[in-house]
Amino acid sequence: MRYSRLADIYEELEKTSAKLAKKDIISKLLKSAPSEQLPRLVLLLIGRPFPAWSEEKMGVANQLMIRAISKSIGVKPSEVTRKFNEIGDLGKTAEWMKGKKKQRTLMKKELTVDFVFKNLQSVARQSESGSQERKMNLVVEMLAHAGPKEARYIVRTVLEELRIGVAEGIVRDAISDAFGVDVKAVEASWSLYPDYSEISRIAKEKGEDGLKKVRMEIGRPIIVLLAEKAPDLKAALEAYEHPALEFKYDGMRAQIHKKGDKIWIFTRRLENVTKAFPDLADLARRGIKAKDAIIEGELLAIDPKTHRPMPFQMLSTRIKRKHGVEKAAKDIPVQVNLFDAVYVEGRNLFDTSLEKRMEELKRIVRPIEGRFQFARQLRTKDLEKAEKFYKAALEAGQEGLMVKNLDALYVPGRRVAGGWLKVKPVMENLDLVIVGAVWGTGKRAGWLGSMVLGCREPGTGKFLECGMLGTGLKEKKSKEEDVTLEQLTAMLKPLIEGEKGNQVMIKPKVVVEVAYEEIQKSPTYSSGWALRFPRFIRLRKDKAPQQADSLERIKALYKIQKGKGSK
Repeated sequence: MRYSRLADIYEELEKTSAKLAKKDIISKLLKSAPSEQLPRLVLLLIGRPFPAWSEEKMGVANQLMIRAISKSIGVKPSEVTRKFNEIGDLGKTAEWMKGKKKQRTLMKKELTVDFVFKNLQSVARQSESGSQERKMNLVVEMLAHAGPKEARYIVRTVLEELRIGVAEGIVRDAISDAFGVDVKAVEASWSLYPDYSEISRIAKEKGEDGLKKVRMEIGRPIIVLLAEKAPDLKAALEAYEHPALEFKYDGMRAQIHKKGDKIWIFTRRLENVTKAFPDLADLARRGIKAKDAIIEGELLAIDPKTHRPMPFQMLSTRIKRKHGVEKAAKDIPVQVNLFDAVYVEGRNLFDTSLEKRMEELKRIVRPIEGRFQFARQLRTKDLEKAEKFYKAALEAGQEGLMVKNLDALYVPGRRVAGGWLKVKPVMENLDLVIVGAVWGTGKRAGWLGSMVLGCREPGTGKFLECGMLGTGLKEKKSKEEDVTLEQLTAMLKPLIEGEKGNQVMIKPKVVVEVAYEEIQKSPTYSSGWALRFPRFIRLRKDKAPQQADSLERIKALYKIQKGKGSK
């Protein structure tokens, strides 16, 4: 297939907002594709040449792409940068520049999907000395033979920013429609084999019966069981006849696979982080007695001096680390708290109750105190005992409690009623001042896409950074009270006091109310604190900046959140 045809489909998908219409476009393409090319097309539609769980990533940043566009078109990098700052999308920048180019490339050949796919994989597989130059030359090779529209999507795919609005759910529905298989069968097989490129091939060649035969495999992650949120601890206790309460740890959910001496570690989002955590891999080799197993736990960063949990941000610095891994393991040691076993010695435990799975977990694990251990658990229906356990979790620096049904089976990829519930403190919203922003890219180009939040420092009158807000602001109005990015940008533009690259400093005049998941200590922001997942609620036109919440208020809420104070 010519890559230009795929580029036309990309453009059609980008212009189409309705999910059903997107599904129909993809379904038609998949139905017409030969089996050998089908997996490649599915991966390219999702926007990457590998499954989500692959260790292989493109590893190309904007600056390298600017050089590649510059070299392929024959202009200075500064010209590309200038146009990029104007457009806010390197894909469209390449498209515009290719459209303006007068001379024809000598020996230009027609790009095929197979050629582009092969080059994309080669880009990701470059490593060691000179890898960045080799990556750039592979991109240049594609761009040199690309038309303007093809260049737009090649650049975006390399940067892993395809932006055609194709979520995996749309691909799932398109596979179901194209090959006449039940969408539930597609989803169930994907939960065990999270790679729609391979699932599409099975659906085409073997139909629904083939999908039902898909099995989990050690070394390939599964989509984990998810928890629902409970309104409070009392409601969670009343939900199950046989509840088990566990600490809800403030860390990273880890899916640990063992096959002989080989260990794999995956995040909830399917990222393979084995190389980033050699210390955890060693703990798993020593602690898992079974030859083959898949178990789950929550990974924490632990202060080597106090042995107390460190903020999640400290753990996150290890997740994507490629260099200095051994030093990071020493400076930021980890502890895993195990809570489930889903596969042991060839046996799938999905159809086994949580109580039996926990028994199996304890049978196959040799705990290593303080490092590789079982999650703290209490089995009770007594609310008073449960509240003491909840308080202990908060005092230990954790997020709250998980309340699990001991009779429930494991359903991967779903928030299942009657399975797991999470109980966390309800945090009060904060009124904060916008003190900076970042110019948006893609659909947000021309608008201030993310806002830097500031809390008031009473002694000095300054506003100290405490988080980055990008969620809750609308691109289009759906309700009268909605505030759009365009409206907020118009409000903030006259307050811009300085610019550095795509970042702007804003005079602290606009107060916004924000919700958030929790407050964490942070070395990143000038306040020393960060709101995790802040979400825009409303403009506070009734409040002056001097009435915004203070640094002391954030500290007080942190203490309440961690069980160190009273509400």
